[in-house]
Amino acid sequence: MVIIYPLGGGRVQKVQAGRYHLITSPLLASELQDAPPLVREWYEQFEANSEQADLSEAAVLLQQAYLAAGIVSRKWEADALHVAVATVSGCRLIVSWNFKHIVSFQKIPLCNGVNLSHGYGMIAIHSPLEVIENEEQDI
Repeated sequence: MVIIYPLGGGRVQKVQAGRYHLITSPLLASELQDAPPLVREWYEQFEANSEQADLSEAAVLLQQAYLAAGIVSRKWEADALHVAVATVSGCRLIVSWNFKHIVSFQKIPLCNGVNLSHGYGMIAIHSPLEVIENEEQDI
């Protein structure tokens, strides 16, 4: 499973074809309220082909573990909750534009250390540019 935040490009057809299984965070809807119209419109294209993860007690407990470990401060607790929701939901990958608090080579191993210590698997976290396939490659 994969949790994907707006990444742009021609992914709509691949999502509709079932190439990607999209799981969104329950926090995404409130964050999109302040997003530019183009971002909201882009997300609406994927909404019908995505599943929304649950905001469970287990996710909140894992978020608190990230905060206790000092991975992010309380000011950025929503970012910690995004990662926790994805982890508890069994996602293998988070794709995000948030380079400060989520897509960070310093924070990713810390999150995975907390995940492992709490009985969860590791999660890959990448930017959209890292996961978009080169359409011209013939592998």
